[in-house]
Parts: sequence; structure tokens; C-alpha cells
Amino acid sequence: MIDAVTGGRIVNRQEAPRLYNLLENLCISRGIAMPKLKLIDDTNLNAFATGMNDRQYSITVTSGLVESLDDAEIESVLGHELTHIRNGDVRLLVIAVIIAGVISFFAELVYRLLFQGGWRWSGGRSSSDRRGSSLALLIALAMIAVAWLLSIVIRFALSRRREYLADAGSVELTKNPDAMISALRKIEGRGELAGATSAVMEMCIDNPREGFSNIFDTHPPIGDRVAALVRFAGGHDPGPLALPEPDTSLRAPEDETSGEVAPASPWGPRQEAAENPKPFLPSRPPVELGPSEPEEPGPWGPHRS
Repeated sequence: MIDAVTGGRIVNRQEAPRLYNLLENLCISRGIAMPKLKLIDDTNLNAFATGMNDRQYSITVTSGLVESLDDAEIESVLGHELTHIRNGDVRLLVIAVIIAGVISFFAELVYRLLFQGGWRWSGGRSSSDRRGSSLALLIALAMIAVAWLLSIVIRFALSRRREYLADAGSVELTKNPDAMISALRKIEGRGELAGATSAVMEMCIDNPREGFSNIFDTHPPIGDRVAALVRFAGGHDPGPLALPEPDTSLRAPEDETSGEVAPASPWGPRQEAAENPKPFLPSRPPVELGPSEPEEPGPWGPHRS
């Protein structure tokens, strides 16, 4: 269902060698079963982990994140999501969603019975009995509403706590707090996924959707996460970062005659041969040989130093 909402698709080593190799190296270095790798064609920067067991675990990243972050930063993001899987955060989040959903279900059920079920409050009872029944029902309704609100707040607070732990786990995996900090700074304010529901955004490395007074925020502010990494992991905060210009050096050149795009080479753009092609190797400086001294010839001829 999440893939249907976000448009994620499974990629292999041939389709995304850079991303696949980074994730595989992290898993091998810690003896972790490698989850599925999925890619979303979206220019925004975000990533999340999903799944309930080893056969279902997957890490999904956006194409914008792959294009905008360098290898060390992408490795930090993958380490963050791997930590969520190692700590069982994905399963815990699903359980929290179910608990909140059950409470909200009973709250809606009571609301429909009271206000849409056509209950009669009189029924031949005395006015004091009716008042007592009304008060009890109102108290029950208020308790359900408070329980539902508290379940949502606890769920969000739990999610915020797990983000700090995932950041620390990424640094433990990669030994590079600066890469995690720069990745967070680049993702900051650029993580909105169009069409994704709030439940999906809660699983992302950054959720730009905010509530009032930070009570309903599922993620702590990027600044607080960076400050924690600087304080406890010894990282350096460069401040808000601008995204680098897209690298066009590996794009295929366009054929001026036919207008078609020639296939790109893995070693860089293809260059047509010129009329006077230059040698591939640079010119070497002349070698100065010292005066040769006559020596006794060996079995294979004269020997020179």
C-alpha cells in the first residue's frame, strides 16, 4: 500500500549500482540482513524504512536525494534507516498506529451511538435518572476523547525519540557525524512527498509537516537533531546548506544532426576524435643519460648502469 501511495519501485544493483553498493557495504560491515532497496522518482529529498519482518523490510529513497547528496551523506541516510530496522522502530510505529486507531474507533462508535443512533433520553425515567445517565455518558465520551488525544501525543513523542536514536545509530555505523549533519542540513525543508499521507510522512527521515506548538510534530526540528550530534558525537554544524547544482558531466551528449541522445558511457561523456588528435598520455620530459663507462661484457652483452 505504501508503494502504491508513494510510487516506490524495487531496484537492483544494475539499476542503481551506487546506491545498492553503499547499502550492501553497510549491511556486510555489521552482519545485517540486507533489506529491499526501493526508489521513488521525486525531486524532493527524503527516505524511510518499512516492513514488519526480515522478509518485508525495505528502505526507500527519492531520486532527488541520490542526486543531491554525496556518497558519505547517502551512506549516513541509509545508516539512519538501517538503525530504525535494527531497533524495531518500524514495527513499534505500526503498533502505535493500531493502538491509536482502536481508541479512535471506539470514540467514533460512541459518538455515532449518542448523536446519530437516535437514542431516547426520556424512556419514562425520572429527571434525576436522566440527568445521571447524561452525565455518565458525557464523562465516558470525554474520557475516550482524552485517551485518543493522549495516544496521538504519545505516539508522536515516541517517534521523535526514535529519530534521535536513529541519528546516533547512523553515526555508530558510519563513524562520520559530519556526513549525517550535512545530510540533515540538505534535507531540511525539502522532504515533502506529494501524495503521501501523514502516516507515511511519519516514517520519513524528516517530516516537514508540523502541528501547533510542536505537540503534534512527529520529528524533532533539524536544528535540535544537529545540535545533539554536535554535542554528543563531536560533529560540526555548517548551518543551513544550499543544494549543489546538478552534475551534468555524466549526461549523454545530444547529437546535433539527429537530435537524439547518445548513450552515456560509464567513464564519462564520449568525445569525438579531432582532425589532429592529441596523444592519450601526456608528454614526458626528456631523459638525460649520464656518460656511460665501459664495463666488461656479460653473457648477454654489454651492461650499462
